[in-house]
Amino acid sequence: MKISNDGNSIQKLIEKSLYRVRQWVEEREYWGYEPFDGLTSPLRCLTGGNQFAERLLIQLVRQSPLNLRPLLGVKPMQSTTARGYMARGYLKIHQNTGEASQKEKAIRSLEAIAQLRSQNCTEYCWGNQFDFTSRGGRLPRYEGTIVWSSLIGQGFLDAFEILSDKKHLEVAESISRWILDLPREHAKRGVCLSYVSFAQESVHNANMLGAAMLARTALHTGDHKAKELAKQAMEYSCSHQLSDGSWYYGEADNMHWIDSFHTGYNLESLNSYMNSTGDTCFEGNLVRGFRYFKERFFRKDGTPKYYHNRTYPIDIQCAAQAIDTLVTFSPYDDEALDMALKVARWTIENMQDRSGFFYYRQLPFKTVRIPMLHWGQATMFKAMASLLLELSRSASMKQADNLCLSPISI
Repeated sequence: MKISNDGNSIQKLIEKSLYRVRQWVEEREYWGYEPFDGLTSPLRCLTGGNQFAERLLIQLVRQSPLNLRPLLGVKPMQSTTARGYMARGYLKIHQNTGEASQKEKAIRSLEAIAQLRSQNCTEYCWGNQFDFTSRGGRLPRYEGTIVWSSLIGQGFLDAFEILSDKKHLEVAESISRWILDLPREHAKRGVCLSYVSFAQESVHNANMLGAAMLARTALHTGDHKAKELAKQAMEYSCSHQLSDGSWYYGEADNMHWIDSFHTGYNLESLNSYMNSTGDTCFEGNLVRGFRYFKERFFRKDGTPKYYHNRTYPIDIQCAAQAIDTLVTFSPYDDEALDMALKVARWTIENMQDRSGFFYYRQLPFKTVRIPMLHWGQATMFKAMASLLLELSRSASMKQADNLCLSPISI
């Protein structure tokens, strides 16, 4: 469905899209597929424990334009990360509309997430609900990662700031303690927090997400140790920012790629750190990074690109993160909100099914219509809820400005 440039039409389109994807997820009770869930197939036993064979199975399931999961015995499962995004989306809707039902859904989601925490650690943390094998080695299911734990932790902080229930802050404090105990790479400038607890794995988005979680939690707790570590982590990643404003995924030779949604993670994390601490020494990094993000990851019609130097695959995660990042920067950048609307409109028109779910990917000659749960439905739900909330705030500010400029009747 094509729409006009009228702002009300775009807003109504987004509202309808948000309702449809929310209904789709809730009807399935928050169960679904994920891109890297291939090792849950019974065929895994044929790999003989060989890591290369396990990687082939994962990529066969992930990269196939057809959904092989039912054929290979891969079943839908719960996703704590998906519930985290859904909780944040519900809270955004509650802020925007005042609907008590959305607040209750957020609380129930956070309670479910807390119950599904990793049992491998005394503190709160979360990992995948499936085993995963990559070039870096094996990651057992439920093993906590700094990425998922930090993203989920932001939802608990949202809940504390919006609902003022200290139990949500207590979870965030526990996550921060877990992050403080992670291995660290000590560099000439700063330190890099590890992706996982059982080995040092240095990745920029993981490091910056962890730093943002530490800093935002410390804003409420006054934990100086967490705040100082957050600064050291940001110093590491900002010192490795490339001259054009971009970041490699990681500094290891096999991690030298630049993609959209990890760049979005970096920018949102750095912005959150600065807002939480008042530290402006990385402001130049933020400005350069966001300029690069705007200039390199979008086509003129709003199509979100995956990599900085090519468009395909067009991935739903890139679309969702693009909307989120543009909304985050809209108070500082006059173009960001319009860009977010353009990306949302393109995504709804080109990647949302009539039944409500969003497609996984677009390839040059094929649309991969597989519904991923966290990777697509939950992330788009939260992104569009954030966009609608920002539209309401922007409209309120314009109305207030107009009232201030109106002549006074006596």
